[in-house]
Amino acid sequence: MNKLKLWIRNYFGFSQREVNGFLWLITLMVLLTAAPFLFSKLSGNKREATIDPADQQLLDSLVVQLEKVPDNYSRERNAVPVVPLYRFNPNQLTLEQWQAFGLPKYLAQRILNYRNKVGDLTYKAELGRIYGLPDTVFQRLYPYIDLPENRPERFARNTVDNKQPLPNPNWDNRPRERFVLAPFNINTADTTQLKQIRGIGSKLSARIVKYRERLGGFNNLEQLREVYGLQPNVVDSLHKYTFVAKSHTPQQLNLNTVTVEELRSHPYMTSNLARAIVAYREQHGRFESVEELKKIKLVTPELYEKLRPYLRT
Repeated sequence: MNKLKLWIRNYFGFSQREVNGFLWLITLMVLLTAAPFLFSKLSGNKREATIDPADQQLLDSLVVQLEKVPDNYSRERNAVPVVPLYRFNPNQLTLEQWQAFGLPKYLAQRILNYRNKVGDLTYKAELGRIYGLPDTVFQRLYPYIDLPENRPERFARNTVDNKQPLPNPNWDNRPRERFVLAPFNINTADTTQLKQIRGIGSKLSARIVKYRERLGGFNNLEQLREVYGLQPNVVDSLHKYTFVAKSHTPQQLNLNTVTVEELRSHPYMTSNLARAIVAYREQHGRFESVEELKKIKLVTPELYEKLRPYLRT
C-alpha cells in the first residue's frame, strides 16, 4: 500500500493528504458502481425465498389459463374477432361484419355512410374508390366481392314475374358515349385542360404553367419530372395525354444582350453561372455561337445539353 501511495504521489504530484483522499474517492466510486448489482442479487434471493407455495400455485394456474386464450383474441372492450374471408355482397354487410373482415371501425362506418348517401354499390371497383380504403385492403377483398366486374347498364330495379329487369321508361337508355381525353399540346394547355388528368388539381396545374413560363416552354416531356410535387404516376399520365409539337421552338435568351437577372431567373441557371456568362462576354466580346459556353468551367456537358435549346447568339 505504501508503494502504491508513493507511486501516486510521485506520478500526480499529490501531497500525503491528497493521496489519502484520492484513494478514499476511488474506493467510494467502486462501491457505488457495484451497489446496484449487490442489492438486486440480495433482493432477488429474498423474494425467491419468501414466495408462498399457495401463491405460486395460483400464479401457475393463471399462466395456464392465459395460454388457452386464442392468438387472434382481442382484449379490447369492443373488439370484433377477425374471421376468414368469404364471398360477400358489400351492400348487405353490417358495421360488425366489415370489422370482422379486418377493417377499423371508422372505415367500416365510412362505407355505410357512402351507401346511405350515394346508394348501393353496383360493381367491384366502386368499393375501391371510397376515400381512405387502402389499396392493399381492397386488393385482398376484391376476389370475394359478389358484384359485377364492370359497371352494369342502368336498368330499373323492379322485375315482373321473376323475369329479366325491364328498362325504366323514365331513363334514357341510349348508350352513352365514353369520354376519351384527346392528347393536347403541353405548351399551349391552360390549367383547365391540365386538371382533366387524374391527380392534377388547381395547385399542380398552376405550378406546371408557372414552371413552363420560367423555362420558356417544354422542349420534351421528360422535363415534366422537374416540376415540384408531380408524382411519377401523374407524370406518366401527362406523357400519355400531352405532347410537344414538332414545330415548337422554346423561348430563347440572347447571350449577347441578356442580363444577369434574366439569366438567373431561368430554372437551369444559378447565380454564379449567370455572373460567369456575363463576365465571359465582357472579357472576350460577343458570343459567336452557343457552343462557346463550353469554355466556361461551370458549364458541364449535361448542363450544356439542357441549356442549348433556350439560348441563342
